[in-house]
Amino acid sequence: MTTTTPSTTVANLRDLGGTPLADGRTVRPGLVLRSGQLDRLDVDADPVVAALGLRTVIDFRTDAERADHPDRLPQGVRLLIEDVLADKLSSGKIPAATQLKDLLSDPAMAEEHLGGGKVQALFADTYRSFVSTASAQAAYRTLLTELADPQAGPLLFHCTAGKDRTGWGATVVLALLGADDETLMAEYLSVNPAVKQAFAPMIEGFTVAGGNPDIALGLIGVFPEYLQAALDEVSARYGSMEKYVREGLGVPDEAVEALRTRLTA
Repeated sequence: MTTTTPSTTVANLRDLGGTPLADGRTVRPGLVLRSGQLDRLDVDADPVVAALGLRTVIDFRTDAERADHPDRLPQGVRLLIEDVLADKLSSGKIPAATQLKDLLSDPAMAEEHLGGGKVQALFADTYRSFVSTASAQAAYRTLLTELADPQAGPLLFHCTAGKDRTGWGATVVLALLGADDETLMAEYLSVNPAVKQAFAPMIEGFTVAGGNPDIALGLIGVFPEYLQAALDEVSARYGSMEKYVREGLGVPDEAVEALRTRLTA
């Protein structure tokens, strides 16, 4: 599977191009990319990003996340805001994915809210919301319809760390293109080294202050059971990824076929 040369100003940047698909096909390189937030992006100092020729960026973050760390984009790039967690936040349950720094700065609070397996349960619930809430459905519908449109050009989608909301988006795209279950899980888990490296100082500070390292890893990393929670939600609600995309996301079959034609080689 192809990955982008490490960027100096964009965390966790990956090109889905080169991912193996059924019948010996692969994902076309340079068209669909994923990353963490783009608040440190510096095109002049980062030839890797400059060479991508990005034309569209989809930001899956919340209003608060975007206000704290606004994206910096290359000139001429079209930015689409699609808050995956808007409905989850309005329900009064704040997902851990949006509170990483707050929780890792207070070991006692982290233990109270996330100890004893609570962090895993919280992430599983959040992943199920990626499938079931209207705001998430709208966000992933936009991702797929944009990728089906040749005018979108090279497209990058991201959240904050580029692991959860972004990971589910990559899973849906690759599943539609014909990646098998093993490939989907491998791509999902592939971000762990980059994410752990990015948050290493925070994890170290948390554990030195007496924090439970299992909680830190549960917050920072991605795990098979997290993704499986979303996949199980798809199966329970729709029976298949195809029906989830058609009925849950409202993406017409014609758009799916256009996406497959455009993104597979």
